Amino acid sequence: MKKWIGLALLAVTAAPLLAKPPALSKPAKRGLAFATTHCAVCHGITANSSSPNPEAPPWEDVANRPGTTQATLRTFLRDSHNFPAAMQFKVGRRDVGDLAAYLVTLQKPGYRPGI
Repeated sequence: MKKWIGLALLAVTAAPLLAKPPALSKPAKRGLAFATTHCAVCHGITANSSSPNPEAPPWEDVANRPGTTQATLRTFLRDSHNFPAAMQFKVGRRDVGDLAAYLVTLQKPGYRPGI
């Protein structure tokens, strides 16, 4: 009996780790593709990733800041004055929406940034 309880507890505990992430919308997929090509050099762009550039925050941290929505992300991403000089590309209008759509997929209830 104890063996079955232990196995059931293990299955319940491991289930969230084995669950597939939710499917991305078409805009979010395009946002991830753009980020992979242009942004991953500096930022951690996926869940549980760290940034190659220590001065560039992981996107999971950005997505989970209080008050962050798809609309606030679009507003931020439209303003090229927000970007560092090291960023040698422009973010087009469609790309802004796609990046915002992807970034909000990284939001998690109760998220706490890494140290």
